[in-house]
Amino acid sequence: MSNSDHIIVVKNLHKHFGTIKAVDGVSIDIERGKVVVVIGPSGSGKSTLLRCINHLEEPTSGEIWIDGEKLTHATKQINEIRAEIGMVFQLFNLFPHLTAMENVTLAQRVVRHRSQAEAEQIAIEKLQRVGIPEKADSYPANLSGGQQQRVAIARALAMNPKIMLFDEPTSALDPEMIKEVLDVMMDLAQEGMTMVCVSHEMGFVRSAADEVIFMDFGKIVEHTTPDGLFNNPQHDRTKLFLSQILEH
Repeated sequence: MSNSDHIIVVKNLHKHFGTIKAVDGVSIDIERGKVVVVIGPSGSGKSTLLRCINHLEEPTSGEIWIDGEKLTHATKQINEIRAEIGMVFQLFNLFPHLTAMENVTLAQRVVRHRSQAEAEQIAIEKLQRVGIPEKADSYPANLSGGQQQRVAIARALAMNPKIMLFDEPTSALDPEMIKEVLDVMMDLAQEGMTMVCVSHEMGFVRSAADEVIFMDFGKIVEHTTPDGLFNNPQHDRTKLFLSQILEH
């Protein structure tokens, strides 16, 4: 790819599950340092798009380029590219038998081949970064949902990713815990981390997003700015979705 400003390039991406077209001909270019939030109704293909970018799902067809490298089917290449992408899931995906510290150091040692001492030093820095250094020795079962999600973010950040993907990171949290996770994401956005977030948090869209993508039935219906989304949506489907979600 010649344009180094675009750290993620998706070309005519399709992902089918049997007869279901979860992602149906999606093309997007995402610039380095931008925050892009993907919104849309349940089943619109948002999470599948994110999982294809990280190759957790293998696309049916189309191309994905990450920082100038085209994703292929070669396992070694996929793992090398995936090491540059941090992913935060809806349900934390922490190892229950490991402490917060151990959860944050494991991939550093296995994938980045860091020493135990170096991995622990970075883990403490990242746990401080997300505001819970005192929870380093706690197991997931002893942490709130918001704290678990912040450990998951610290784990992703410890790998020094070029890109962070967030798949509805607050949807499993109690309302009072949502803000603590969004605050961390806001800080990352302000620091210039390239982020692609699937989220229903409209406050986060307003305050942190550079671009917003509205998806429905596997297609991009509208690709705009937060101002364009809230003040001048172009499509009736977008207007209907906003009218429903902003009532709550």
